[in-house]
Amino acid sequence: MPKRIDLLGIDPQVDFCAKQGALSVPGADEDMDRVVKMIRRMGDKFEDIHITLDSHHLFHIANPPFWVSSGGNHPDPFTLITAEMVAEGEWIPAIPHVRKRALEYVRTLESNGRYVLCIWPPHCLIGSYGHALMPELFSTLVEWERKNIAVVDMVTKGSNLYTEHYSAVKADVVDPGDPTTQLNTKLIRTLEEADEVVIFGEAISHCLKFTVEDIANGFSDAAYVKKMVLLTDAASPVPGFEAQGEEFVRQMVARGMRTSTTKEYLA
Repeated sequence: MPKRIDLLGIDPQVDFCAKQGALSVPGADEDMDRVVKMIRRMGDKFEDIHITLDSHHLFHIANPPFWVSSGGNHPDPFTLITAEMVAEGEWIPAIPHVRKRALEYVRTLESNGRYVLCIWPPHCLIGSYGHALMPELFSTLVEWERKNIAVVDMVTKGSNLYTEHYSAVKADVVDPGDPTTQLNTKLIRTLEEADEVVIFGEAISHCLKFTVEDIANGFSDAAYVKKMVLLTDAASPVPGFEAQGEEFVRQMVARGMRTSTTKEYLA
């Protein structure tokens, strides 16, 4: 009986993968070219394809328009905002009535121990060109659907204004009133049914990293991590965060994840 293989792509969108993208990851365009070639070579081997889509509004807690300084200026991209800064009024929300919520958010974020709030250039805005899949990947996926009489599973995340959503299966701070921020057990259970889950996407230092970690932590059996296969030539880090990507791979391999490349996998 043939293996059931699922392909999982993390945020292969224009704003991350195109050289002119709002938050372009160096090398991501070439990553996607390699993925396209792999799907064309062995697309009939994939039982299901799951693609995550970062999906933001301009007014979002990790975008400049959300915050203003005591001097009335918005933060520059890549500014780090700590809970202490918000508590002392160095940075406050542009909408005053959400100040308490924003302060609780940054405090919770820091207590989680993953990272401090980082302000990013507005990216993957819903409906924009940057939100779209890389064009050649999109056309390749449409062709896969046509040939296999199948539907690519598009998983959106990030539209809640008040929390970051690096991981495609869980927001960094869950909003109890918004199910889209809570653990996506449906996707995780679907991936559990596969014999192998082949993974690519951007960036290996951020969204791919946190997605894979949360899926692995959400598996009903820790042994399922062995189903995961990371395509190392189809995932690149955000500049300056290379060490985080490398450490992620080391830790996940220690848990049982395997690695391959787009050329070597089932060659």
